[in-house]
Amino acid sequence: MTIRNWHDEHTKTLTLGQRAADALRNGMGSWLFIGSFVLVMVLWAVINSVFLHNESWDAYPYILLNLFLSMLAGLQGAILLIAAKRQDAISSAMAKHDFDTNVASKVEIDRLIELCVQHKEMITELRDLVNHLPTAPSAKAQKG
Repeated sequence: MTIRNWHDEHTKTLTLGQRAADALRNGMGSWLFIGSFVLVMVLWAVINSVFLHNESWDAYPYILLNLFLSMLAGLQGAILLIAAKRQDAISSAMAKHDFDTNVASKVEIDRLIELCVQHKEMITELRDLVNHLPTAPSAKAQKG
């Protein structure tokens, strides 16, 4: 019987888009992304408000930043939906693999149960045969 690692087999068949969806999901769902995002927001505000006060490219209400954030939110929604679809596909494939494994295990267990029943019947027959064997005369009875 060959034992396969389901995840390794599945990973080999991923398309470029599926790999990208996984990478983006893993990236956006990390503390590094959150920290980087907050850092960029703070730098944007500090650079535009403090260092470039009179010559800033995006003055205080930060309209350009709001536009970028809106675009990011729209893209994130789509990316997260793609990642969710990927996760559903993975869960479905894992469930199918688990089902196939369970069916194979049930077949093997049923075969082993049948063997145990056969062995039990054979042992019972052997006991009956042993119980019906004539007893050998003891050594004292033969000398006497």
